[in-house]
Amino acid sequence: MGGNAMSFQQQSDTELSADYDVVLATSMTDLSTLLALYPHLNPARKLLYFHENQFAYPVNNKQQGLAEMQLRSIYAAMVADVLVFNSQFNRDSFISGVGAFIKKMPDGTPADLPQRLKAKAQLLPVPIRDDARPIQQQTDNNKKPCLEVIWNHRWEHDKGPETLLELLRLCRGHEQIKFHILGQQFKQTPPAMQSIIDAHRDQCLNLGYVEDRDAYLAILQRADVVLSTAQHDFQGIAMLEAVACGCLPVAPDRLVYPEYYPPENLYPSATPKQQAQSILALLLKPQNLAAAVVDLGWQKLKPMYADLLGGSHAE
Repeated sequence: MGGNAMSFQQQSDTELSADYDVVLATSMTDLSTLLALYPHLNPARKLLYFHENQFAYPVNNKQQGLAEMQLRSIYAAMVADVLVFNSQFNRDSFISGVGAFIKKMPDGTPADLPQRLKAKAQLLPVPIRDDARPIQQQTDNNKKPCLEVIWNHRWEHDKGPETLLELLRLCRGHEQIKFHILGQQFKQTPPAMQSIIDAHRDQCLNLGYVEDRDAYLAILQRADVVLSTAQHDFQGIAMLEAVACGCLPVAPDRLVYPEYYPPENLYPSATPKQQAQSILALLLKPQNLAAAVVDLGWQKLKPMYADLLGGSHAE
C-alpha cells in the first residue's frame, strides 16, 4: 500500500497520463500520491471505494507499518470527492478510527476531519453474483438425515477457526449435525484448521476448497445453515451468497452482521469455547432461526453503480 503509486506509474504510465472524467480507486490505493504524480487527474471526479478499512482489523503482531497505512488512507479520503463504503459498519469504524488517530497526532490537525469525511460518504455494497439463488424446488428439511452447516471463509486467523474447532468438538455427540468446511486455503494453515483436518474429517461432508463454481453453488443450495465465526468482516460476501441460496445465517453479534441478519440468528461475542456453545444451542433448534432477505444482486445494484459513476449522487 505504501508503494503502489510507484507501481502504478511503472506499470500503467501511458494509461494514467490520459484524460478522464472519473477516477475510481479502492481504499488500498495511495490516491494522494497518485494525484501528485499525475496532477492532470485532479479535476476529475474522484471516487474512493472502501471494501475494508485500515482501522478495524483484528490485531496482528506480525503486521508492520499499520500507522503509515492508516495515515495514507486518511490522505486518500481527504483528496477524494466521494467516499463509498460497502457497509455501515465499515463507514462507522473508519470514521471513528480517523477520529482516534488524529487525537494522537501533534497540534495542527483538523478536529472536524471525521465530520468532513462522513459528510461526503455514502453506502453501496459490493454486489453478489446473480447466479447465487435458491434451487427452484427446495428439499424438505424434515426428510433430511442431518442438519447441514456451511463454513465458507478463508482459512486464516481472522475468520475465527478456533471457534469452529471448538464447535466441532462439541458436535461429536450430535450425529444429526454435519459440516461443509469450504473456503480458500493458503501456504500457512492455522493450527485450528489443521486440527480440524486431522481429527474431524468424519464430521464433514466437504472439507476443502471447491474450485468449480457450479459445484460450490450446489452445496450452498442444499445446505441448511451458513455459519460465521469471523473476527473481521466488512460485508461478508460468502455469507450473503449462501443466504441468497437459501441458507439460514448464524453469525456473531458484531462486525457487519447486525446490519443484515435477524437478532435471533446472532450469538454473543465471547471466548471461542463460549461462542461454540452458543452456536450449538442455535443449531440444535434450527426452527427458531429466522430467514434473512438480502437483495444485493448485480441486477438490483447496477443502476446505483451507474448513478455513482455518472455523478448523479451529489457528495
